[in-house]
Amino acid sequence: MTLSDTVALVAGATRGAGRGIAVELGAAGATVYVTGRTTRTEQSEYARPETIEETAE
Repeated sequence: MTLSDTVALVAGATRGAGRGIAVELGAAGATVYVTGRTTRTEQSEYARPETIEETAE
């Protein structure tokens, strides 16, 4: 299935289910906008390695 004409917004896409959903939507051709709180400059207080930039890449 192709989602080339679809735009999606995924909240909480830094890790877990949100990240998985964002990645799969992108792989299916959707334009995906993601939100998340952990960035390369603002790391998680739990020192988790995932960042919103990694999800976008």
